[in-house]
Amino acid sequence: MNELMEYNTKRNQLIIPEYGRNIQKMVEHALSIKDRKERTEFANSIIDSMANVNAEAKNMSDYKHKLWDHLFIISDYRLDVDSPYPMPDRKHRETRPEMIGYSHNQIAFRPYGRLIEEIIEEIAKMEDGEERNEQMELAAHQLKRAYLQWNRDSVDDELILKHFEELSKGELKLDDDFRLNTTRSILHNNRRRNQPNRNQPRANSRRQRVNNQRNK
Repeated sequence: MNELMEYNTKRNQLIIPEYGRNIQKMVEHALSIKDRKERTEFANSIIDSMANVNAEAKNMSDYKHKLWDHLFIISDYRLDVDSPYPMPDRKHRETRPEMIGYSHNQIAFRPYGRLIEEIIEEIAKMEDGEERNEQMELAAHQLKRAYLQWNRDSVDDELILKHFEELSKGELKLDDDFRLNTTRSILHNNRRRNQPNRNQPRANSRRQRVNNQRNK
C-alpha cells in the first residue's frame, strides 16, 4: 500500500505548475526515449496535451511557440527533438529583470495627492490678477473635497487653508474674507452627482412621442 502512495514531499518540484504533474511526467518519459523520431512524435503529443491543459494559451499570439518553449523549460533544456522552433536560451530565463526604481517625488499630504500639488505649483507661477485668484480659490476648494474623501468625520477649514499655504510654499495668499464651501454643501453636491438623472428617461420618451407624431 505504501509503495503505491506518492507523497508531495517526495515528488519532484513542478517546473511550470500551470501544466500539472502529468505533463511533467510525460516530459520525463520523453527524455528516456532513445529513438529520436519516436521521441519527437511523443513531444508533439505532449504539446497537444499542454494546449488542452492550458486552454487560455490559444488566445495568445504565437501560442505554439510558447508551448514549445515551455516544453523545453520543463525538460531542463535537455529534450533533443526536431522542433519547429529553436530551443530557448537558458540564460534569458534565468536573468532577472532590472528593478524598477521608486519615484522620489514624495507627497507632502497624502489626502490630496501629487496632482493637486502640481496644480498649486503652476498657479504660483502665474502673474497676479483675477485669473490667478480664481484658480487659487478653486484649488483651495478642491483640497477640502479631497480631504473629505479621505476623512469626512473631522475636517478643519483652518487646517485646509494652512495646508494650501504650505503647498504653495507661502507664495499664494487667499483673501482674508475667503471662505471654503461648507462640508454639508460639498457632500450634498457629491450625492447629486452620483445619483442617476430620473427625469432623463421621461424626457427621452416625451421627445420620442413628439417625433413619432411629426412622422405621421
